[in-house]
Amino acid sequence: MNIIDESGILAISTRLQRLSDQLRKDGALIYKAFNIDFEPKWFPVIYTLHHKPEISVVELAAEIGYAHPSTISLLKELEKEKLIESKKDAHDERKRLLRLSTKGKALVTRMQPVWQAMTEALKELTDTQHNLMKAIDEVEEQFTMKGFYERVKRKM
Repeated sequence: MNIIDESGILAISTRLQRLSDQLRKDGALIYKAFNIDFEPKWFPVIYTLHHKPEISVVELAAEIGYAHPSTISLLKELEKEKLIESKKDAHDERKRLLRLSTKGKALVTRMQPVWQAMTEALKELTDTQHNLMKAIDEVEEQFTMKGFYERVKRKM
C-alpha cells in the first residue's frame, strides 16, 4: 500500500483518476487488439452521436457532461479523423449540428461487438460487494444536491 492508498477518502480524486487511466489504457489495448483505430477519449462523443443522430454542440456538451472547450477539442480531433461531420442549423445559423460521418457509422458497426464484450468485462470488474456503478450514481446525486466546495465551506 502506498501513501495515496493510505490517505483514504482524501485521495478519492487521485484514486478515481488512477482507475480511469487504467481503464483508458486497457481500452486502447482492446481497440488495438481488434484492429480498431479509436481513442477511448472519443467514446462519449461517438456513443452519443450513435444514439442521437443529430445534435448541436451545446446539447452534446451537456449530454456528455463536458465543458464546452473540452467538447470542442474532441470534436476537432474527430472531424480531422473524418468520423463526424457538421452543418449549420437551418433554423439558427449560430448552431452547428453534428452527426456521425459514413466512416464514423462504419466504425461504430465494427465496435459494437467489442463494446458488448467490454460491457460484460466491466460488469465483472464493478459487480462487487459495494457495486461501483451504484456508488457513482449515488455520489453524483449527492453532488446535485450540494457540491464538494459548498460542503467543505460549511465545515470551516
